[in-house]
Parts: sequence; structure tokens; C-alpha cells
Amino acid sequence: MSTTRRHFLKTAGLTALVTGLNPATPGLLPGDRSLPRRSPESQGVDAAGIRAFLAAARESGLEWHSFMLLRHGVVVGEGWWRPFEAGFTHTLYSLSKSFTSSAIGFLVAEGRLSVDDPVLRFFPDEAPASPGAQLAAMRVKHLLTMNTGHDSDTLPVMRGNERQSWVKSFLEHPVLHEPGSHFLYNTGATYMLGVLVHRLTGLLLEDYLAPRLFRPLGIEGYDWEKSPDGLNTAGYGLRIRTEDIARFGQLYLQKGAWNGRQLLPEAWIQEATGKQTDSQTGDNDWSQGYGYQFWRCKPGFYRGDGAFGQFCMVMPEQDAVLAMTGESWNLQKTMNVAYDTLLPAMKNGVLPENPTELAALKQELGVLSLPVPKGKPSSPLAAQYSDKRFTLDANPFGIRQISLGLFDDAGVLRVSEGSGFRKISFGWEKWKLTPKSAANPFPVPTRTHMPSKIAASGAWLDDHTLQISLKFVEAIHGDKWTFRFDDKQVAVSFLNSISENTKNTPETRVALKGVIV
Repeated sequence: MSTTRRHFLKTAGLTALVTGLNPATPGLLPGDRSLPRRSPESQGVDAAGIRAFLAAARESGLEWHSFMLLRHGVVVGEGWWRPFEAGFTHTLYSLSKSFTSSAIGFLVAEGRLSVDDPVLRFFPDEAPASPGAQLAAMRVKHLLTMNTGHDSDTLPVMRGNERQSWVKSFLEHPVLHEPGSHFLYNTGATYMLGVLVHRLTGLLLEDYLAPRLFRPLGIEGYDWEKSPDGLNTAGYGLRIRTEDIARFGQLYLQKGAWNGRQLLPEAWIQEATGKQTDSQTGDNDWSQGYGYQFWRCKPGFYRGDGAFGQFCMVMPEQDAVLAMTGESWNLQKTMNVAYDTLLPAMKNGVLPENPTELAALKQELGVLSLPVPKGKPSSPLAAQYSDKRFTLDANPFGIRQISLGLFDDAGVLRVSEGSGFRKISFGWEKWKLTPKSAANPFPVPTRTHMPSKIAASGAWLDDHTLQISLKFVEAIHGDKWTFRFDDKQVAVSFLNSISENTKNTPETRVALKGVIV
């Protein structure tokens, strides 16, 4: 990945469900709008290959949240690693870009826009007084193909300048290369595509897509982050379910057709997913060329992808779609796991049913889970600290008090918020889910924290040290809170999952200190 793409990963945010795998399996989401489910063999997929995928995922050392494999429009394999579940939305990061590209496709189909239109045509009031020739030459197509001519991603500049709109910051950023001549992954360019939707329709990007894409595909309960200007961030921030990702991929596999309707023109699908430009150097899945906010893949198909392992792979030759979510630190490795196991499992025609493999697959899908902190479920000192209030020293979070309920079957952390306490429950060496979405009470500075249901698991590392691991299951990332008790005092330290797994984003939150009231 390029430096600018890595920079975006840093700045932009920064229960397995067992399918019955047979023709009688009911829909797995509320209502009757789920994709059909069948056995893998009925669609020419070897169940042993899906088991190989699960084994490779387990051995990869990466964190997986979900997958869904479609063949011939039918779900043949799906799973969620607890505490993630089928009904939860999941942050897409840059996979959002492919949805924004689709909005431009609708505008083109409606005759409101051409990809050859100059960008400045739509922003007369925010353009520089004397735009340079290269900015004047920038076309909508250059936004779509990451060929704007910029030498660095515009998103950090847009986010960093709080005095003016993101549009103005984008248009003021130096265009050092001729548009069309210099590929650079540029999330600010995607934001401008979302702004174009608003300029031409008066609607937010998500509202414009609702009747054209989301509702026809049965995508519900989604949300999309907004910029300080109140517009959808476009290049990231969309949250939908894994099955919704799969539906989106199936729409593209079907060349824009859905339930007898042509939602997007077939010509647009071909244009958007074909190679429009060279991309990055090297021999990997980012060097195979780029379309309109879609990447080409080494095996010859295409994908939308997002930071930390959010994938929508569309495989026309195999008539297949693969959706994956996770918190991966090696996206190429994530893709290779799928390539090496699932591609060989897809055969021509129908395969004989294999009840033994199918039963083994069901069993493995049923026990998928992320690891939990290991230690002890109790401490001889627990009663000394349970239900005691600790007054904290002044801290950046504005939290004055915390308390811990340490019970035999579970625990609960209570965090002062205004006149009351917010509760976060945790299991002992197992995940326990909060019933409502909430923000992290100890947020990581500079990261956007969207509300999410929280799953938490706790363990005593020793008699004095309690660790709680958390996953924000409607987002992506996790956190670890470590409580060190010493007589009547407590110290609370933090380690977010990005800092735990990368070297260039150290944890910056300082430890909290408190005493029993």
C-alpha cells in the first residue's frame, strides 16, 4: 500500500451464525428479504474448501469478524466470529468509496453529470481566485480514478483546517501534476464526489442512494459519518451489515440488474470496474490497476476494499461474491487466505452432497470466536474493591468517578457521566454484550468514535490486576483497560487495538489514578 493509503488508515478513524446450508434454510435476518441459502455442493463449491478457509483464517494470526460467500446468487457459506453477529452493521472504511462511485453512476445515467465535466464547474464560489491550469483541467473522472494530480492525499489537510469547508481546502491544495498522469490514493477526491451529489440533487449522498440502491437491495439500518459541513464523508464512514456488502457485490456481478430491474447501466458497471488507470508499483493486489473507486485483483476480478480488511470481491468468471470484514493488519495476507482456499473450492456444475463435510463445517462455524483475555475469573481481593467508588484525578475524559461490580457470574464497570453512571458489563473469559450503542468513555484522541454496541470480556491477570478487553462490534476496533489495585488506590491504563498491533501509532492516553471514596 502507498504511504498516502497508510496515512489514511491512521487518520480516517481512526457469535458465529450457522447457516443451515440446505434448501430449506430460512432467512437469517429479520423479514423475508435475505439472500437464499443452499449447501455449498449444490452450487459447485466443495465444503472442504470453506473449512480450509476457516483453518487458514485461524492460522493467519489476523482478526476476522465475518465472511459470506455467494455462488450463483446463493449463500453457500457464512460465519461471524463472536462477539460479532449477523445483525450488526460494520464500519466499511474505504469500501464506502465503491458506494459513492455508484452514486456518480446514477447521476450519469440520469443525465445530470458526465465524467468529463470539469470539477471547477460545480464550485464557482469556493474555487481559488486564480486557479492554476492543472486544477482547471481536473475532471470528474480524475476524482473517480485517483488521478487528480495531487502529490499527497487531501484528506488530512481538509480535516486539519477547521477554519474553512473541506471543499475549499481541497480546491486550494496544490495540484502538482497534470490530472490523469499521476495515480495517488486520495480520499479527499472521493469526498468531492459526495459533494457533487449534494450540489446536483440537494440531497445527502446516503439520501440520494436510498431509493436507487439501498432500498431496492434491501439494505436497512445503515448510517454514514458526516464531515463538519454536514455532508457524508463519502470516502469512508458507511456502516452496513455483511449481507448488505454481499448484496452490493451481487448487484455488480449481475451487471447492475436486481430483481428484474436495471438499477445501474451495464455499461457503467463495466466502466467502473475495468482498469481505468495504472495504480501502484510492485506485484500485489494494489498494482493491478484501478477503476472508478474499485481495485483490480491479481486473479483477474475486482473488489471494493477498506482499511483493516473490509472486502467486497466480485468474481465474474466464478459467478461468485465474497464479503469479508475484520481488523486485519495485513490486507494482502487476508486476500491470499481467500485466494488459496476458496478459489480452488469452486467447480463447474453441481457436486455430490457430502454430509460428513457439511456437518463438520456447521460445527466449525458454530464455534467461531475472537480470543478473550486469559487469567482467572476471580481474585481473593475482589470483595475489597467490588462496588467501591474511586474518585479519579483530573483527566482528559472528564470522568470523576468509576466503580466496579465484581460478581461470580459477570462484572460491570460504572463510569460517571453527569449526574449518573454508565454501565459496561463484561463476562469472565467470555464476551458479554451491552444492549445499547454507546461511545467509548475513554476515546482515543484524533479518532472518530461512532456509537457502537460494546462486547467486553474480563480476567484477573493476577490478584491485583484486572484486564477488560472490549470490541466495538458495530465499528471495528477494540480496546483494553487494565486496572491495577493497590490498597485503596487504582491505576487504569489503556491499549487500543491499533496501537497494540502496529508500530507507528503508539498509545497516547495516559493512565488514570484514583482512590476509594
